[in-house]
Amino acid sequence: MTKTKTLDSGGRRSGGGGRDGDGGAGRDGDDSGAGKIYDPNAGVALADWLAKLPRPLVFTNGCFDILHRGHIDCLQRAAALGETLLVGVNSDRSVRLQNKGAGRPVMPLEDRMTVLAALAAVDAVVAFEQETPLQLILAARPEHLVKGGDWRPEQIAGAAEARGWGGQVHALPFRFARSTSTLIARIRDGDGDGDDDGDGGDDGDGDGDS
Repeated sequence: MTKTKTLDSGGRRSGGGGRDGDGGAGRDGDDSGAGKIYDPNAGVALADWLAKLPRPLVFTNGCFDILHRGHIDCLQRAAALGETLLVGVNSDRSVRLQNKGAGRPVMPLEDRMTVLAALAAVDAVVAFEQETPLQLILAARPEHLVKGGDWRPEQIAGAAEARGWGGQVHALPFRFARSTSTLIARIRDGDGDGDDDGDGGDDGDGDGDS
């Protein structure tokens, strides 16, 4: 049975979650979040690291190039679905495969992973090199697979496979229309009015263009 979790005003969860062990993942005693990030050079196989994550496991993924409110909202809601929220992050090479435009990613992989790991809602962070996270999803076998609401469930990478092992697939409706591409364009154009009226389109993350 999935343990019910609630979010406090700071986005922190009550009811457990996270671990602190070999190779990363876990919040206890690590305010920087560095312990949540899978390090392939730490001597722990990815399969072993994934196997130690408390279940039920929730998986989402994206580029998370410039973190915005839409991302935070989706991550918090995803985290409430299970015991551990695992976030797959496109490597720099993988971002370039998404055809997001010149100069992307703006933030290098290490920075993007560090920012995500600092969030209380996130329990574990791992990079992937491929165009989609399918291989990572197959390795993790999450009970819950999550993307933003402009993805139809059947379009989500790993959806058929997750359902095949009894998992659930969630396309979370947008609550805040935000777009990283729109934010970057506004910054480059010097538009500082603070009103991001991006369409909320999701081309690679949990909520809104990443």
